[in-house]
Amino acid sequence: MARKADGSAGDADYGVIARTYGDHRRPDPRIASFVHAALRDARTVLNVGAGTGSYEPADRKVTPVEPSSSMRARRPADLPEAVNATAESLPFPDVSFDAAMTTFSVHQWSDLPAGLAEVRRVTGGPVAVLTCDPDLVRRFWLHEYAPEVLDTEARRYPTVSALADGLGGRTTVTRVPIPLDCSDGFNEAYYGRPEMLLDPTARQACSAWSFVSEEVHERFRVDLSRALDDGTWDRDHGHLRSAPELAGSLILLVSVPE
Repeated sequence: MARKADGSAGDADYGVIARTYGDHRRPDPRIASFVHAALRDARTVLNVGAGTGSYEPADRKVTPVEPSSSMRARRPADLPEAVNATAESLPFPDVSFDAAMTTFSVHQWSDLPAGLAEVRRVTGGPVAVLTCDPDLVRRFWLHEYAPEVLDTEARRYPTVSALADGLGGRTTVTRVPIPLDCSDGFNEAYYGRPEMLLDPTARQACSAWSFVSEEVHERFRVDLSRALDDGTWDRDHGHLRSAPELAGSLILLVSVPE
């Protein structure tokens, strides 16, 4: 897969997505607690597909890897500078890190088995993967209004078995609850705040929306607006407005060497 002009190595162009990414994709501390706990007592941590630095622990020595120049440029000044590299070709010796992490990234890798093998090669301890289970993606109400978007997500996210097989070792999978006021604006983060997805910049921050046509965006806007105005959405899903958390498709897969 050819890299985009800004170096994006996956199928999405983060030269475009990055323009509003930081406005909507802010790490949620409750989700972060799951990732950080999975790293155990690791002092050195590799973050693959690090983006703008979401979920990087402040109390460890983190080495970020990010191929997109647009995303590297948007990393806060207090975070370490990211290495320009891809998961499939990590420029580090064997067992360079105590632990590794990757969040919302594996679906971007052009060669998943190669990327997972590389991460395991350079990591001596746990590898934590925050991602979505493609078997659960379509259960979200958004599928009623924009099935093309969630069909795209379901196709892009690797299966749990592919991740586990690629990393090897002992693997655990945890469903990560999504809080109602989640600050990380992926699609399911708005499960009880549907109005947020009427904002085109919020949709732009979710890469799956970049794969559907403007006609899909407009149809979604019209249909959801109508459903909110006439009460259809609240009749069908209004209970979610007060649900403190959602057990959606968000999972944390952790692999520990045998």
